[in-house]
Amino acid sequence: MTNDDDTRSEAQSRSLGIALGFSAYGLWGLLTLYWKVLKEFDPFELIGWRIASSVVVLVAVVVAAGRTRGLLDALRNPKVMSRIAIASALLTANWTLYVWAVVNEHVIETALGYFIAPLFTIVIGVVVLREKLRLKLKVAVAFAVAGLSVLTVSYGRVPWVAISIAGSWSIYGYLKKQVPLKPLESLTAEVVILAIPALAYVIATWNRVDSIPNNANAIQLVFALLTGVITAVPLLLFAGASQRTPLTILGPMQYLVPTINFIIGWAIFDEVVSATRFAGFALIWVCLGFVVADVLSNQRANRVEAL
Repeated sequence: MTNDDDTRSEAQSRSLGIALGFSAYGLWGLLTLYWKVLKEFDPFELIGWRIASSVVVLVAVVVAAGRTRGLLDALRNPKVMSRIAIASALLTANWTLYVWAVVNEHVIETALGYFIAPLFTIVIGVVVLREKLRLKLKVAVAFAVAGLSVLTVSYGRVPWVAISIAGSWSIYGYLKKQVPLKPLESLTAEVVILAIPALAYVIATWNRVDSIPNNANAIQLVFALLTGVITAVPLLLFAGASQRTPLTILGPMQYLVPTINFIIGWAIFDEVVSATRFAGFALIWVCLGFVVADVLSNQRANRVEAL
């Protein structure tokens, strides 16, 4: 194979990775519309169905991929299991907050949560890992504080949904890095741990008048049953993207999710975006610009040092 062939193959692989990345983040963003179909139901019941369905789908995928050994080894390791258990609790909190917010007309606030999540990751780095803030990140934090202050005035309250989503997601991400598993096996281990309480909740609510089995129409029932599929598919697409795409490209793609949520909340569900609220979001977007700029400049510096 010639150098031209290698270059062409690498370019094709990267193009495929970018397509997979956009597909993964696009689907994650569009999940807001999915949950809106199920807005009549208790968010806790929806999460119970999501976990129960995810166990079936994810275990099947792990088995089909021949990747059970790593999963079983993790489930037998008390130290790894303790981290997975904490991560699973945070994941449940994040999922529940997100679904609750979507079905209760707070879609734009969920967008804010995922926009500011990288800032919470920065806080973890400073507080837990004792990392020092570079200049661009200091500026980013200043814009974030200003943006959240403006949004607090706009909402007439602290945007607790956004802060809770951002905090739970960031801590979850930090803990995931402490687990020696790939994303698929890691998420599978988490839902396996959650399976018993999730099934218990589904069974306990089964005979309620307003439960999914007793109140869902045919479409809603199918949507509830497929929550495991819509959990697994974006994850698998993301796994494919991460293997083929540089982080400098894949990293900024994460903002596609809250961008889609913001547009859906504003344009489709008519959630209010006053001038003050838009100004608050604008400050957050400027902040994210500095975060992305810092990541890119830091990676360039690391490449130069490696030469």
